[in-house]
Amino acid sequence: MPNGDCIFCQIAAGEIESTKLYETDNVVAILDINPVNPGHTLIIPKKHSVNLLDADEVILGEMMAATKKVAQAIVDAFDEYDGFNLNSNNGRIAGQVIPHMHWHIVPRKLNDGLQLWPGKEYKEGEAAEIAERIKIKLA
Repeated sequence: MPNGDCIFCQIAAGEIESTKLYETDNVVAILDINPVNPGHTLIIPKKHSVNLLDADEVILGEMMAATKKVAQAIVDAFDEYDGFNLNSNNGRIAGQVIPHMHWHIVPRKLNDGLQLWPGKEYKEGEAAEIAERIKIKLA
């Protein structure tokens, strides 16, 4: 169900102009208006959901299929792109600005200046404890 106040719902409904690259009944792919690199694209479900955790699973499958198709086209369209990052920010603390689930396809080239986040090592026994906490919730 579209949310009338949501900019991505308005874009998906064609009420706000965007540069659409690809569209199905449930998904739209548009160029990001503030790209990290040229071709930076958003994959947006037309059905409103705040983030991944409340998204429709069938639509998630369609989003993944659209992501694969569009990402391949982006990489093929530019000789300098050798790969891409697929990013989804879920929740304000994770950097989600617009509360409508969406994925970023960020094309990457050598020496583009982008850095991955720094990793940390687990302390002795910490990985097993964390895994157990998560497994309990998965049961």
